[in-house]
Amino acid sequence: MPLVDVSGLTQVASDNAHLLEQPADAKFRTVLVQIHTGKDGGGSDKLKNGHRYDSIPIANGFIKAGASCQVIFYDHTQHDKFFEVVKQFDAIIVRCNPGQITTAGGNQAKFDAAMLEIAKTMPVWPTADVMSKMGAKDALCQIKEHDFGLPDTLGYYSPEDIAAGFKKTIAFQPRVIKQNRGSSGEGIWIVEKKSKKYCEKYGDEWAADDEMLICKEANDSHIEEHTVAEFLEWCCNGRTDKSGTWVSKGQGKYFEGGVAAGGQMVDQRFLPRIDEGEARFMMIGTELYKIEHYVYQNGVGGDIKTTIYAPDAPEYVEVRKRLESEIPTLMKLLGLSMDQLPLLWAADLIPVDDHALPVVVGEFNCSCLGIAGFLDSRGKTLDDIPKESYDDGQKMCDYIGVKGVEILTKRKEAK
Repeated sequence: MPLVDVSGLTQVASDNAHLLEQPADAKFRTVLVQIHTGKDGGGSDKLKNGHRYDSIPIANGFIKAGASCQVIFYDHTQHDKFFEVVKQFDAIIVRCNPGQITTAGGNQAKFDAAMLEIAKTMPVWPTADVMSKMGAKDALCQIKEHDFGLPDTLGYYSPEDIAAGFKKTIAFQPRVIKQNRGSSGEGIWIVEKKSKKYCEKYGDEWAADDEMLICKEANDSHIEEHTVAEFLEWCCNGRTDKSGTWVSKGQGKYFEGGVAAGGQMVDQRFLPRIDEGEARFMMIGTELYKIEHYVYQNGVGGDIKTTIYAPDAPEYVEVRKRLESEIPTLMKLLGLSMDQLPLLWAADLIPVDDHALPVVVGEFNCSCLGIAGFLDSRGKTLDDIPKESYDDGQKMCDYIGVKGVEILTKRKEAK
């Protein structure tokens, strides 16, 4: 199977160092798509040569599995030509971080819409709608009746929603209030009543506007004290005369732009055992590849103590069994089909007491998850990392390639 002619597309990278020779008789033709912002080295995820740090290793995983995998860049000035070219492949691996296309001067919505159209005929790992439905904090509301969720999880889609819901939830127990946007813990607040006095049953009481709260933001663990009314004003309108004085690096206004622009929040029970850390289940298709356990030293944006567990680690054997078996149910709850399951995704699990399972999902993530073994090559070259790290990362990429080719083979046999 000959390679697709991509010579008409702009090749931004200065070289393709470490890319293996394409197979002479490829089972399938795949393509890995990335974006170079044109500034600041192309983005913080880039090597010196311009490629994303794990793009070549992932491509090599597909090549080793018997598929060709060409590595190209999306240039918004070549939009139509680009999509005419990628239509010729059998599958597309998208390795563009959210926002990078906009930073490069392109139109993210236009790119996403074109990829969604192509996804009708071939796998696109992943599409924007999948990233949105799995990655949004609102996903926690969709699975709240499942054993991996919490039934007292509320979604707020407008200032009116949070005004009605928050006074009831905070009267019952400490909460975690999360904005849908942001990263590294910004706009994620652990909120408790300063009095520490809560009602016995959910819905028995409503907090008063002047009730004092202790608010800790997850990005840096700083603490602020505000009234209920001030906290609601901050969430809805940011810094105003009614919101008091805020130390946060953020701006509040978490509903700005409406739901279409990601303006929504989730209100979830605070899980005190988060201090023990959370376990990121790194999934390749329907299978657990490894578990990365994180303990945050100084907030989500601070130092992290990481422990790696094998997929068959005895500590997680029952949770693994449940998660792998429940993937079809979880996808259905999220409004997705199994055909839309990302090739690489993660479920972050937090320990909980008095629940059907010993853990619940803190969030899903399928938005360009990085391959940890290659992280330290950012801003450098793949030759600048220890062989042990390289080999560990490549092993994961090889398995991604194997599972990707398996999926393509099953699709071909089903036709």
